[in-house]
Amino acid sequence: MERFLCIAGSARGREFLRQCAELDVRPTVLTLESLRDADWPGEFIEDLATMPADLTRDQVLNTVCWMARGRQFHRVIAFDEADLLLAAQVREHMRIPGMGLTTAGYYRDRLAMRVSARESGFPGPEFCRVLNYDELREFMEQVPAPWVLQPRGRESGAQATIPIASPEQLWRTLDQLGDLQSRFVLEQPLEGERFTVESVVSERQVVFSVVLRHSTPAGGVRQVETVDRTSRDWLELTALNGGLAPSLGMVRGVTQASFVRNAHDGSYCVDEIAAGVGAGVAAEVTEAASGLNLWREWARIEVAHLRGTHYLPNEWFEYYSLSLEWPAGVVAADAPELAARELVSRSQANGRERILLKSANLERIEALAAGLAEQIAAGEADR
Repeated sequence: MERFLCIAGSARGREFLRQCAELDVRPTVLTLESLRDADWPGEFIEDLATMPADLTRDQVLNTVCWMARGRQFHRVIAFDEADLLLAAQVREHMRIPGMGLTTAGYYRDRLAMRVSARESGFPGPEFCRVLNYDELREFMEQVPAPWVLQPRGRESGAQATIPIASPEQLWRTLDQLGDLQSRFVLEQPLEGERFTVESVVSERQVVFSVVLRHSTPAGGVRQVETVDRTSRDWLELTALNGGLAPSLGMVRGVTQASFVRNAHDGSYCVDEIAAGVGAGVAAEVTEAASGLNLWREWARIEVAHLRGTHYLPNEWFEYYSLSLEWPAGVVAADAPELAARELVSRSQANGRERILLKSANLERIEALAAGLAEQIAAGEADR
């Protein structure tokens, strides 16, 4: 019997588990004790194991090895990006195929990703490791302020990006950080429109991708939409993304790469890349625009490799989709735009409302978005 161990730091990955069950693979979910009663799809899971939140990585490794005494795991999957290094350590210790620690580091360590992307010729912001002070002085002489101190990864102990306006502020901040300062990278901030490319990678080739634009067109509004497939944004970002993940060692899986179109010269810069299904609504927008569920494709890739068969993505279509989120109560419930045949879903949570639309016609999606934006703006003005 084929078994997957799925490490989950949050209650997600339902469609991955469903696809495993449909392919006769038995998944075990290892999650936190606080998530024991979360909405897990019990019908697709062989076992749900929990652990305290404060275990060290070595303690988790010992837990997994104890579990493996009674059942054999053929693949180890990290549902959350924060668990990528843990899953890699488990694979290396148990000699299970998949991404190892070195490759996982490119996706979890911002500095490692920056260095590797630059060496492979991918455009990105100017940056400097926070290590040697002469190197930092040279960087600040060559790259004008402002800068940002970016945490290299969630494992760094850093909480947020720190804006830096002057050399004096940098030195004061480094003094405050003490031994934690090397867990940061000093960067030139990226300004411009933001995009992500959601991808499926098989045997070092990007076999499917969708380009999304992320924006905040009005106060409190968040918009994620597919980009015109004939546009420069789509063509150039698709090409950049096609080489990025393989250059960082991705052999098979799914990725979410973030890019910024420079506000000054229109060039594209790599911001970061995640190995896994991205958080937020991007996966839903991708599925609405293509029919492909990234979680299910990820499971199919892993099963195909396990069984020595060739993976091909499910057939997809080329629609356009849009996710719009705004403060709840602003747009009237009977607004005609929300009843359109293009409506995929509508939800409300945490004081915010969101709709997901799709259409084969880009102009139709743009018209719906414009109409909703007008209603939201008018509703905000009346509050």
